[in-house]
Amino acid sequence: QVQVAESGGGLVQAGDSLRLSCTASARPFDSNSWTMAWFRQAPGKEREFVAAINWIGTITEYADSVKGRFTASRDGAKKSLVLQMNSLKPEDTAVYYCAAQAYGRASRLRTDYTHWGQGTQVTVSS
Repeated sequence: QVQVAESGGGLVQAGDSLRLSCTASARPFDSNSWTMAWFRQAPGKEREFVAAINWIGTITEYADSVKGRFTASRDGAKKSLVLQMNSLKPEDTAVYYCAAQAYGRASRLRTDYTHWGQGTQVTVSS
């Protein structure tokens, strides 16, 4: 059974920073085998791509709206995906979802990801 779990959401002010983490694990794969991504969904809107990193950790993709402000990375042991969010804006307010696929490319497409977390709320006040 695959388990994808996010952590780190919260309420911050515009201009602040926040760090989200996600782990994916399932036998026989461990977190080192997963290409992982962040998507977000604001009230009344479609779920949209935020960032992705391939399972090797060599390729990252970002949505234009977060490029230069958000950074996706794996931790030193590649056990989790980290999303460092800086210069947060009220329009970044959404539920952030972590998604995973085994050994895939760093895709922007929701349909490429086979496993999803429950989401974590990020609220940015103006």
